Formats: sequence, structure tokens, C-alpha cells
Amino acid sequence: MKKKRVITYGTFDMFHIGHLNLLNRLSELGDELIVAVSTDAFNAAKGKKTLIPYEQRVEIVRNIKCVNAVIAEENWEQKIEDILKHDINIFAMGSDWEGKFDFLKSHCEVLYLPRTEDVSTTELKIALNDFLKEHGAGFGV
Repeated sequence: MKKKRVITYGTFDMFHIGHLNLLNRLSELGDELIVAVSTDAFNAAKGKKTLIPYEQRVEIVRNIKCVNAVIAEENWEQKIEDILKHDINIFAMGSDWEGKFDFLKSHCEVLYLPRTEDVSTTELKIALNDFLKEHGAGFGV
């Protein structure tokens, strides 16, 4: 019987419970979960600064028990190629991306799952930055 494959994309910087919850829910949608982790170069092109280097983020995601494979996300345009190459049945993202990837519906099912309440990497970075500023240090978010 053909395996049902799910794919998602993300930076997964400062891995937190929201990331874990999303990956666990995504893995329940199929037999295999493929996670595309954004490279440092792609994040820089998006104007996004990561705290954890790409290789370490990949290693963290690869070691989550519900993840079957990790690939590199190097650009916005690769999604259709990834869907075809990996024989994807479901493309899924967090609800903060609602509607942004509907153009993929001609290739596979597209789902947007609810985010974990009160948790985001951006909020964590802001809180950490505020903490460091209070204590005489800081970094740009």
C-alpha cells in the first residue's frame, strides 16, 4: 500500500513546544513526515536572523521521533518540486500561513493547523531581548 506523506516547512529556530506540537499533529495526518528546514542563507534573504545555525536546527528536527526525513528549504519556489520529488499527499503549515500556499492545491492537499496558543519564536526573541536589555546587554530582533 502506498504511504501517505506529509511535508511542512519552517525555520525551527529556538525550538519550542509549539514546534513540537505542530510536528506531532502533522505526523498524525500520514505515514511519513518530511520537514524542510530553512537554510541560514534563505533566512538571510528573507531578512530573518536565526540564533541557532542551520546544521544544529536540522539535527534538532531530525531527532524528533515523529519526523521521518529532513530536507533543506533554500528558496520559496522549491515547494512544487519537493511535492513531486517526495510524492507528497499533504502540504501543511501553521494557521499563521492561512491561504498563502493554496496554489499548491493542484498538486496535493493543503492544510493549515492551529498554532499553539501563547508561543512563538518571535515572542521568545522579544522576551529574551527585553531581558538582556534590562541586564545591560541585548541583540537585534
